[in-house]
Amino acid sequence: MLGGPESSMAMNPLEDVAGKDACSWRQRALAHIAELQSQLDGLDGDSPLARGAQRHLNAAREAAAGKPTLAGAWSGFAVDRTWANIHQAEVALLRLMPDEELPWWGSDVLARAMQHLGKQDPRRAKLQEHLRHQDGKLTPQDRTLAVITLQAANISAQQEKVRLRSFRNTLLVSTAVMAAIAVIVGVVGFVHPAAMKLCFHDPATGPACPIGNAPSKWDVPVVELVGLTAASLVGAIGLRHIYGTSAPYTLPIVLSLLKLPAGAVSAVVGLLLIQGRFIPGLNNLDNSAQIIGWAAVFGAAQQIITRLVDEQGQNVLRSVRDSSRGAEKETS
Repeated sequence: MLGGPESSMAMNPLEDVAGKDACSWRQRALAHIAELQSQLDGLDGDSPLARGAQRHLNAAREAAAGKPTLAGAWSGFAVDRTWANIHQAEVALLRLMPDEELPWWGSDVLARAMQHLGKQDPRRAKLQEHLRHQDGKLTPQDRTLAVITLQAANISAQQEKVRLRSFRNTLLVSTAVMAAIAVIVGVVGFVHPAAMKLCFHDPATGPACPIGNAPSKWDVPVVELVGLTAASLVGAIGLRHIYGTSAPYTLPIVLSLLKLPAGAVSAVVGLLLIQGRFIPGLNNLDNSAQIIGWAAVFGAAQQIITRLVDEQGQNVLRSVRDSSRGAEKETS
């Protein structure tokens, strides 16, 4: 058993988050840390390598059991610190593992390499070839190769999460900017109805506005609300193409949020385009129902643009590999 102050922390790390709103990734990380701790406790705790592994586990436990913050969620500090230290502890355990227990690490290291390293990666290819001739068992002679391969796979796994977080943050900023634009447009339309009129005039039927037959301060807000509602319905239908993820970032939710302000803005812009005769074949709308109907159409039409963002989001999600997503990675 390991001794000293570094191992005096709570041996049941799940207790560290009792009473806290811990995310599922934190619970998975803490459970993995507990498993690594039990393996480390069965090894020689006096070697410098074992003491270093213990420090990494303590740092990972501290990061995973810490209180979630908005700044941490944005920067991914807790996620990166947790898994970077877990990965370093895994590498240290592989170095420390007795020769008689080493063979069973072969499949685990190879699976990690197949998840995160391309087929043409020389480390993965060489390890795979060696294990094929050794009935899948790792030998002491291949320990260094396994360590190098595991380190490379772990770095690739961390980079996958970084790319996912970066894309998520970009979407959040875009959603916030689009929401601010929608609010500004709504406020301008409310305060100065004459500055952004969404009314039409048909010589046969007379003027028509979103609300009644005269410009109103509620015209623009109502049109935005209709566009937002239509966008939410289209977004709900599109959820059938969205897959969940075990990654510590709620990318599918952020993808759905982007559609709402986009629908509100596109409804107003679409009616302005009709008013300016930029859409061939559309004449003046002659009643409020038609105006509201076209606002709904343009609100739903935001899917044409956000669909491309959805596809990119799914590509980013598919690049984040874990044991539940299969072991083969096609990229080189």
